[in-house]
Amino acid sequence: MIRFENVTKRYRGTKRPALAGVDFEIQRGEFVFLVGASGSGKSTCLQLILREEVPSAGRVAVLGRDLRSLANRKVPYFRRHIGSVFQDFRLLSTKTVFQNVAFTLQVTGSSRGFIQQAVPEALALVGLDGKEKRMPHELSGGEQQRVAIARALVNRPQVLLADEPTGNLDPATSVDIMQLLARINAGGTTVLMATHEAAFVDQMQRRVIELRDGEMVRDEVHGGYGDRSMIPQLVPEQERGAAATAALTAVQAVQRQTESLEPLTVEMIASMKAARNAAAVPATQTAPDADAAAPESTPAAEPAATGPRTHPIVLPDVDVAELGVADRLGLSDGRDDEEVGPTS
Repeated sequence: MIRFENVTKRYRGTKRPALAGVDFEIQRGEFVFLVGASGSGKSTCLQLILREEVPSAGRVAVLGRDLRSLANRKVPYFRRHIGSVFQDFRLLSTKTVFQNVAFTLQVTGSSRGFIQQAVPEALALVGLDGKEKRMPHELSGGEQQRVAIARALVNRPQVLLADEPTGNLDPATSVDIMQLLARINAGGTTVLMATHEAAFVDQMQRRVIELRDGEMVRDEVHGGYGDRSMIPQLVPEQERGAAATAALTAVQAVQRQTESLEPLTVEMIASMKAARNAAAVPATQTAPDADAAAPESTPAAEPAATGPRTHPIVLPDVDVAELGVADRLGLSDGRDDEEVGPTS
């Protein structure tokens, strides 16, 4: 299916070759991870398979064809058998989901009837049926990547190349994309995926080809990611989340407000108790008469503090069901001729 025979690739103006003596073969229906640090040669391998580049030495054969001897005019026809998915999605922002997927078929001259049948099938395969008329900006990152995968599969290719397909996605969405690629592989499509996602490689235990400085250092049938020392590790600073910061700010504001209040004196406490006692007196009696008529069993009223005595607040009995909208919101000033505007 894909064969590299002692392949070396040198780019003009560079001292070290991008690939040096790489030799491997991928069989039909395999799922292979291509791993290694940035600059190890993963992208160069994919470019050679797509015939975007030709080897400086050695031989690359894909689908039984020696790509060095493949005429340039035949390259577009050759690429119809290979689907490609990239990290940056590469969707056409002015076209709908349906049009993005159909674009590949239109370029290759497929009939309108085939396009009308193949595009919905590809979208259903990646879980996007019913979203044909959406624009790319109306989709999440995971959905945009699914559109890119559908576009790569609509031609029913034998090989799917995936170059960091989960690089711009959150972990949960990345899992969905990996499960989708596994289902595509189970359907018979050969998948070659270049990735830095060590967790997926370790968990799936598929074949792993590891490159280091352009050389192939490992080809393991059921392997893990291996050396992770070259993977950048991001260590976030300890920061409070937005909710915690807001809560702390509110608590500090209450603290400052409390500290600014005058401490309660004995006179203030006595005045508050007197006000409470006054609120318990019936409205038909004055405070002195109430004190004189108090039965002996009633505890003696506490000495009144200096200052005015507060009077009880009498709340009228109101049936809430009979109130208008303005009354319930406290917007009415008692006049019946007022209407509540749209802001209610």
